[in-house]
Amino acid sequence: MPRRSLREWTRDLALVAFGTAVAGFFIVVTRTDPSVRQDAPPLWFETAVCALLAALTPTLRRRAPVALAVTCQAGSIVAAGGVGFSAAAVLNLAVRRSWRVSITVASVHLLLIAVIWTLAGESGRDYWEGLVTIALLHTTLVTVGLLVRSQRQLLLAAQERARQAEERQRLRIEEARHHERERLAREMHDVLAHRISLLALHAGALEYRGNLPEEEMRLARAIRQCAHDALEDLREVIGMLRDDPAHGGERPQPTLTDLPDLIEQSRQAGTRVTLEERVPDPPSIPARIGRHAYRIVQEALTNARKHAPGAPVRVTVTEIPGDGLTIEVANPLPAGGAPAALPGAGAGLIGLRERVDIVGGRLEHGPTPEGDFRLYAWLPLPQ
Repeated sequence: MPRRSLREWTRDLALVAFGTAVAGFFIVVTRTDPSVRQDAPPLWFETAVCALLAALTPTLRRRAPVALAVTCQAGSIVAAGGVGFSAAAVLNLAVRRSWRVSITVASVHLLLIAVIWTLAGESGRDYWEGLVTIALLHTTLVTVGLLVRSQRQLLLAAQERARQAEERQRLRIEEARHHERERLAREMHDVLAHRISLLALHAGALEYRGNLPEEEMRLARAIRQCAHDALEDLREVIGMLRDDPAHGGERPQPTLTDLPDLIEQSRQAGTRVTLEERVPDPPSIPARIGRHAYRIVQEALTNARKHAPGAPVRVTVTEIPGDGLTIEVANPLPAGGAPAALPGAGAGLIGLRERVDIVGGRLEHGPTPEGDFRLYAWLPLPQ
């Protein structure tokens, strides 16, 4: 058997204490009532029955609540003290089993008592008062037990829903990261495929020049072959990440020079966007950094349209010589000072963080004291 926790031991002792208190009450009543005192069993017998039932209660109340209830009800028939543990066992049964089982066990016990009292010649007012009292006791215990059972089930259901929600959130985050890494891998494939193709082309041109020594021609041939093999391996490994494997074209990836077109598309979609580009020579920005900057602005504009529709958006791109490229996108928060409660799990921001981390940059986002939502990213530039 698994070891019980302190909480379980506390519940066991509380149930035994409840049964002992009710048993003591009935023992005192039977010993002080002149009409039943002469027919009561010896005190040592009732004490032994109560001790036996008290020992069985912690042992059986979880593994066999029906057997415990039946045993305690049998003990209540032979000893008045057993009524207390019978009540505790019925309460435990209602907490741990369905209402059909609880009502069946309680009804059988009440019917058995009625038959025994009838065979013993009991009748009249005392007979009916006793049956009504036991029936009310069982009804109260079963009702309280079923209420406790329903509350426990509601609590367990709420905990399970919370666990499932956390698991779904974790899966959404992992899926967002996975998709973003796939997109980065596809972009990297496009860039590397282009550069390796150029390497193979230049090596082939060197190979077919007639004025090179044999050793240099052999080196050029080896370079061309290695570039060709590397390109084939790259296409084989990364090709499966494409959304449409049948589409073999390699479209160029956007860079910082395409940012004005993106801003214009957002304006045509109804978003009021202002762009402040403090980059003296956008084509001089490395394509890799420019591509990430483009995607950051694109995702920020998408978030602004989703969470603050109609709000003006300010986009600022600044080149800091010798340091890096900064991207800042800000828009006023909706009425109420908090983002609108729209569906989404922040997967876009998770993808942006993946992009920024891969180049060693920084990403910050959140509300500002001025009442705006601000997204700030710093991307390092090569020296």
